[in-house]
Amino acid sequence: MDPEITPEQLVAAVERGERIHVLDVRAPQRLAAGRIDIVPDDRFHNVRGSELLARAEPGLAPDAPIAVVCGLGNDSRRVAQHLSSRGYEATSVVGGMAAWMRTVIARGLDAPPELDRLVQFDRIGKGALGYLLVSDGEAIVVDPPRLAGAYERVLGDARLVGVADTHAHADYISGAAALARAHDVPYYLHPLDAIYPYDGTAGKVRFTPVVGGQRLRIGRAEIEVVHTPGHTEGSVTYRCGDAFALTGDFLFVASVGRPDLGGKTEEWAKVLFESLRAAKRRWPRTLRIHPAHYGSAAERALDHSVGAALGELRNEPLSIDDAGRFLEWTRSRAGTFPDAYRRIKAINIGLETVDDAQAMELEAGRNECALK
Repeated sequence: MDPEITPEQLVAAVERGERIHVLDVRAPQRLAAGRIDIVPDDRFHNVRGSELLARAEPGLAPDAPIAVVCGLGNDSRRVAQHLSSRGYEATSVVGGMAAWMRTVIARGLDAPPELDRLVQFDRIGKGALGYLLVSDGEAIVVDPPRLAGAYERVLGDARLVGVADTHAHADYISGAAALARAHDVPYYLHPLDAIYPYDGTAGKVRFTPVVGGQRLRIGRAEIEVVHTPGHTEGSVTYRCGDAFALTGDFLFVASVGRPDLGGKTEEWAKVLFESLRAAKRRWPRTLRIHPAHYGSAAERALDHSVGAALGELRNEPLSIDDAGRFLEWTRSRAGTFPDAYRRIKAINIGLETVDDAQAMELEAGRNECALK
């Protein structure tokens, strides 16, 4: 192996079926803030770098390639060199976990006739997804992260005409408003999500309001805005005819968005049930669901993208038809969530600002946006 491997190369190797092992040389307590989890547990190892360097025998599988990761990519280089000198096929993950948490993988999806391109962006360390829709040279981006360079690189010759969030995110800092400003295009958000849910403070972010029933035009495509509250009061789905729906945190492949992140579990759970019931009644079972998050690799399709037809979702809460039973199911799974989520909400509606280091700390770890 090369002495270094980028996060993108590591993802590609695993998805090609290479039986690569991941060796995380950070302190065990650091794993709680996120780890590389694209390999099975039996191929993930956590040994402090100093401890491993002091060992006479590393105690790792000698016949498998090993990707070594640390916080920033410095300690991992020393450990990888040490392992290589012992005959192991070891490489260091460039940039460490800091780079891993920023990494975005672009995957082309099947586009309906009214679109020329449909791209899903997988922020693999967060389990967060965003989208690019292109038609007749015009494009809209949905749910981009704070660092949206991957989206701009894939944009190509298309002209960005709008940027949208399905809702005010809690687990990561949105890049939508900044991207819209940079291109001088509208930033679309439902007005109910421009309010801080914990005390009702009005946000300061500049946005173009969208409401249920509204339609956004991109080239020859028409995107319907469907108000699907419950995870948040202003949660919307962007639906492209009967082809697909970008459901944000309303509906996932294997679950639904948590109604407890705004501190109004009972109230929002009832609203969420009604949104789900309306979707089941009005949306065709063939409608492809593409969410803003996923919980594990089990939610991936064979091409590694995340999404499935509505009628094929393996989704327990979606199958519950009784309001009382849905509330009971919700209550049993609602609970605590990271303290950072309240602050991230405030940042996303313009009530706070943070620097890059603070943003990375706030965003650490996978999303906790689904009811489990």
